[in-house]
Amino acid sequence: MVKLNSIVRFLNKELNVRKILDSSRNGLQVKTNKDIKKIGFAVDACLSTFEKAKKAKVDLLIVHHGLKWKGQKYKEITKKRENFLKKNKIALYGCHLPLDAHKRYGNNIKLCEILNLQKVKRFGKYHKTTIGFQGEFQKAKSIRVIANVLNKTLKTKTNIYPFGKNKIKKIAICSGYGIDLLEEAVKKGVDLFIVGETDHNSVNRTKDYKINVIEAGHYATETVGVKALMPLIKEKFNIQTRFIDNPTGL
Repeated sequence: MVKLNSIVRFLNKELNVRKILDSSRNGLQVKTNKDIKKIGFAVDACLSTFEKAKKAKVDLLIVHHGLKWKGQKYKEITKKRENFLKKNKIALYGCHLPLDAHKRYGNNIKLCEILNLQKVKRFGKYHKTTIGFQGEFQKAKSIRVIANVLNKTLKTKTNIYPFGKNKIKKIAICSGYGIDLLEEAVKKGVDLFIVGETDHNSVNRTKDYKINVIEAGHYATETVGVKALMPLIKEKFNIQTRFIDNPTGL
């Protein structure tokens, strides 16, 4: 068993949660008084995830999309979710932008590793923090070959918007709703921008800019960060870990 505060202190330092400006209130969001025997990792703080965590006998749940945000919306359902956790003595730790941006365990660096990109560097200014990455293939590839790698590795179904070059070498990546950074991708001259989610108007902008975009799934692109934390926490605290899979289909 491990003290909750020990895990929280370690994560706060490792993920730099106090140094990154974010609308999420990153860190410990729901407390429990009991010691931690088993930790769950998930993308979203929602009732269906919590129900799976309870079934898995999780004492602490670490998520990417937490419960508490600045300018809190949807207060009624948020209270219902928080009450479920408290009733079942499950602690909640949320880490949003710090887990997108992290250079070792972040969503975006892990997507770079999946594609085996070279010359990787920072990309994507959001809320005064650079949260994405960009890199290059050693040899140019087609957009469908890249999409197939993502489909297979992330167990997702990508949407392809092939409005740019046929052969792709330079790529920018921003998980989740990364399409907000489309203009920066255009300015940086990348051949392909990989995001989790886009929208109707952004597809038209993509077409007008004549740039390729792959939409790989908001959920799928943000599973890789929490999964990357699992072996780190397991080894550090000699504790059981479990990924709680709860896809939305988006």
